[in-house]
Parts: sequence; structure tokens; C-alpha cells
Amino acid sequence: PVSGGRIKLGKQPDYHLYGWDNEYGNYEEEVADFAAAKYLTSNKEYLEFIKDNGYNREELWTEEGWNWRNFKQAEMPLFWRKNEDGYRLRLVAEEIDMPWNWPVEVNYLEAKAFCNWKSIKTGKNYRLPTEAEWYTLHNKAGLMEVTDWEKAPGNINLEYFTSPCPVNMFEQGSFFDIIGNVWQWSETPITGYPGFKVHPLYDDFSTPTFDGKHNLIKGGSWISTGNEATIHSRYAFRRHFYQHAGFRYIESDAPLNIQQADYETDVEVALSCEENWGDSVASDDNNMAKQLALLAQNLLIDNTDARVLDLNADTGRLAFELARHFTDVTALDFTARMIRIPIHLQEQGYVRYMMKDEGELVFYHDVVLEEQGLSEFKDRIVFMQADAMNLKPNFTGYDLIILPALLEELSDPSLFLSHIDRRLNDYGYLIIASDYDWDEQNTPRNKWPGGFKEDGEPVTSLEGIKKVLEPKFNLIGEPRDITRLVKKSSRVTEHRQLQLTIWMKKDV
Repeated sequence: PVSGGRIKLGKQPDYHLYGWDNEYGNYEEEVADFAAAKYLTSNKEYLEFIKDNGYNREELWTEEGWNWRNFKQAEMPLFWRKNEDGYRLRLVAEEIDMPWNWPVEVNYLEAKAFCNWKSIKTGKNYRLPTEAEWYTLHNKAGLMEVTDWEKAPGNINLEYFTSPCPVNMFEQGSFFDIIGNVWQWSETPITGYPGFKVHPLYDDFSTPTFDGKHNLIKGGSWISTGNEATIHSRYAFRRHFYQHAGFRYIESDAPLNIQQADYETDVEVALSCEENWGDSVASDDNNMAKQLALLAQNLLIDNTDARVLDLNADTGRLAFELARHFTDVTALDFTARMIRIPIHLQEQGYVRYMMKDEGELVFYHDVVLEEQGLSEFKDRIVFMQADAMNLKPNFTGYDLIILPALLEELSDPSLFLSHIDRRLNDYGYLIIASDYDWDEQNTPRNKWPGGFKEDGEPVTSLEGIKKVLEPKFNLIGEPRDITRLVKKSSRVTEHRQLQLTIWMKKDV
């Protein structure tokens, strides 16, 4: 049995050895206890799967695996040969009698089918290890970095053989061949760790494999040198590919924990992510969310228990900034595709998005809540999907409501504002930030609060808002402008000036 526990993966930018971009970042996982085979699966052990008609039993294979098996008409591993005298093995430069005590070399699909077969035969839950479980084995073995070896602790780095070797030759702790001999397939499709950043000199090395179809191989093989032999190396291949790769099976009743970290590609959502979280809006002056949060803090100074409602959460930056100052923040957004971004940030600590850049080029961005200094406040926020025009009665009793660029998205802004007082406590505040960019696709022309002429005289949106709010609110101070930057690409940024007004509910 192998004791699990909390494990940290990823290396820091100042690590002393070269690494590909996918090796950097920070990821933590709680690994459950599991049992692992002492040896890599040998040719002899794999032969039992073949003899039990494993290549012809659809129930043992994943859908992808069965499709591959039928396409290739596979009956045994690719490097095996069979003649009237029995099985032989094809090596790099020769063919030899089958070495039954060498590790079998298969693709992921075959390894997975073997595990399923063994599970059915024994009634236990066998599978391949995840990346985190492999590192747990590595840590238990106390293996050092390649630069600290006097002699390689296994069949790796071309220090012993130009082929695999018996699975019981290199003991490492309580197991054999944690590293070396052949690579080991894992259950983990590769993705970047939280904080992953694409390296500009090889921008297409990692991200094309972050598609859930490329599984990590770990541990290196007899021919692995340089970066391939380092502790942090991360190489992944399509599940039907062959390498000098085999597998070790583990037994575990714990649910399979696969890190889901796909890049958000929805154009509108990615634009909101970049507006809220991109590097170009790092300064307070350029980030509308930071400006509004600072204003809220100044309005309710020393009242950290105030209840605050953000009625246009988008991808969540304002809510997280508000949570720095207030212990009870509710953030609502009309669309599920927007609100799932801050929920993922809150639950997982990071999100990823991809944006179009020049022509056919794109750029990738990782947002890590801890790096923003916001992770310690995340549990103060409740994110929910809701329609601002049809809010449920429970959204009430707030000391501050903020409408960031919301009015221009509503079907009837004046009707909405005429009822907003019901959501506020007496003397509660209402902050409105709007560019009054009315669009008849969102707001019918006859529902605009302003931005038109009436009896030949211009009616501004602010005048229309005052007409609705002044019976129940006092305007605090003079209206002022705040900046909203929406980055469309590396060289195109939309600059909007929103009019900001602050209102206090009257005691009526």
C-alpha cells in the first residue's frame, strides 16, 4: 500500500534546470491511499491478457480503444512478432526471442484494456496511475534530480543498455523502475498547471496538446536523456501512439481525479476575461472593477459587514475586489457562460482563456486568484445566475448595490430602476456606471431613459435616470466619468468613458 496525502506539482521560474513551459506553475492535489504493482507490467503478464482473448472483447476497451483496435486489426503489441516457434520481439536494430521478463511496450489504449481485464478477473479496481499518483511513488522512492546522480538509479540516460531490461533489475525504494526502462502511461491528459504561461519562442509546443486527448507518460525510458530524464519532465502523446512506453497498474477505490483546465474560447467571455483579468488592466486607473471597489470602500468605510450586491458580475473581478473590503458579497449575471468563470476561479483558484490576436494568431492567458492577492477573500462571495429584470425576492436587504455597465443591457432600464429601492436598506447606496450606449437589440427605442429628443429638446440619459430615481433617492455629489478599457487584441483596445453616479436611498 502507498500512503497518499497532499502533493504539490510544478516548478518555479527560478528552477536551476531548463524546462518546457508546461512544467511551470503550481498545482496541488490530495492523493488517496492506493496500492501499486511492484514491477512494471511484463511481457509475460501481458501475455495472459492476450491468451484470454483480450484483443477481441469489446467490453474491455474504451470506445476510442475499440475503434483503434478494429482499425489496426491489432492482436498483440506492435513490436511483438509471432511465428511457428512462438513470440519474438522487434528492437531498434534486431529481432530477438521474446524476453518475457522485460516490460511490455504498448499504447495507452492497450494498457487501459489490460487494467479493465484485470479488474474483471479479480473483482478489484485496477487502472493506471494519475500524474499525481506517479509523483507520490517517485517521492516515496526518494529519487534525486538527474544532475545529482553519480550513477543512474535505473535503466535511463543510456547508462546501461540500448533496450529495455528485466523488470526486477533496478529497485528504487519499495518498487522497481519508478524511473527508467520504459516510459509509463498515466491516466492524466496533459494540461498546464495553474499559472502556466506560453513561452513566446515555442508557442505551439504545449497548447496544441491541451485538448484532453494527449496523455502524459512519466518516468523516462532507457534512451531518455537531458530534459526527458528530469523529475519535472512532462511529455504527452495521443493515446494510440507508441513510444518506448509501458505501464504500471495500481489498485484504488478513489474516484479518478482528472484536472480539467480547458481554455475558454467563447469570444465574448474571453473579452470579458481580458477586460477583468488581463495584464493590460493591471493598474487601478485602467480597471473599472478596481475603481468601483475602491469607491464602495470609501462609501462604506469601517462597515465591513455591509451587504453588497453586484448586478452585472461578468467574469467576476468586481466581486472579488469587493470581497477584500466586505464579508457579504452577492454577484449575479444573466448568462451561465459568464458566471461559470468566477465560480471556477472561486472553486479551483484559476481560469484560462484564449483570445484572437493578429490575423490567425492567438494568445493564451492564465488567471491565478492567489497571484492577484484575492484567494483569501473568495469565500465571502456568492455567485449566481439571475435576470436583473426578474430578480427573486430573496435578493434584498443590501447596503450597497452596484450596476456596472448594466443599464444598457436591460430591456427596460427605467422599470428596473423604479423598483431597485426595494432591494436596499434605508440609507443604502446605489452606484450606477453606464456609457448609455443604447442598442435596440437589447433595449427597445421606447424604453430608453434618454438619448433622444422630446418636443425638439434633447433628453439625456442622466435626466431620464434622475426622473425615475429622485422620488426615492438623493444624488450624492456630481456625476463623474470612469474609464473602461476593453482589449480586443494586442494592438486594439476599446476605450469607453462611463458616467458614474452615486445615489442614497431616502427614508420615505
